[in-house]
Amino acid sequence: MEMDQWLPKYRRIVKELKYDPGEDKRAAGILDDLLKDRALPLEDLRQRVNGRPTLIFGAGPSLATDLKRILKTTLLSRCCLISADGATTALLKIAGKVPDVVVTDLDGVVEDIQEAERRGAYVVVHAHGDNIPKLERYVKTFSKALGTTQAEPVGLVHNFGGFTDGDRAVFLAGALGGDPLALVGMDMGKTVGPFSKMYVASPKVKVAKLRIGKKLLEWFASTAEATLFNLTSGGEDISGFERISPEELGGILTDMG
Repeated sequence: MEMDQWLPKYRRIVKELKYDPGEDKRAAGILDDLLKDRALPLEDLRQRVNGRPTLIFGAGPSLATDLKRILKTTLLSRCCLISADGATTALLKIAGKVPDVVVTDLDGVVEDIQEAERRGAYVVVHAHGDNIPKLERYVKTFSKALGTTQAEPVGLVHNFGGFTDGDRAVFLAGALGGDPLALVGMDMGKTVGPFSKMYVASPKVKVAKLRIGKKLLEWFASTAEATLFNLTSGGEDISGFERISPEELGGILTDMG
């Protein structure tokens, strides 16, 4: 993702949501400092994802149902697993699986993200103006982490594109060379899932963010080189992501060899 493509979209988003881009920039600087002695090399992350079929789990209301469907297949053992924040809890509790990568702004159950990291997950921590206290509290609890920002990248903090944990995880997977990419639990509708953030201050803002995330995923699909699928059983259709079943994806992967 080139910054001259992303930053105009970012500026429109923060203007719509009335966020302070100066605070996003400050958060990125703080995260950069916190990562000085625990930065996860980008190449390590790339080696975990590149060239692998990848499932990207959002924390939408369909997630539990989707996981139960997927558990009837072999996809969880055949694919790279990337969880967006609260979806980590569902993977651990429902599927008994540790994600390969967790993408988080620390709004979910941090103890579950910490457990996932202890069990081998790579953690990608996102900095924005509203989570500075959580960055200062929790980043030091991870042995290693990769940092991201939605503003201009700085030092050890990258920007792959994306705004919500879910769509940001998809942008990351694309940048790291996952292929094909398949969405799970990415409803992107008006209902907040039980594995989403613990406390939603404004449901109206949350729904607006989901709408923004859907638009960003459709923009991603318009330029992506990877093949894109959507295994989510409910929610909105996302242009560019073909709706298929877990069984159908299993057959596609078998045909690919």
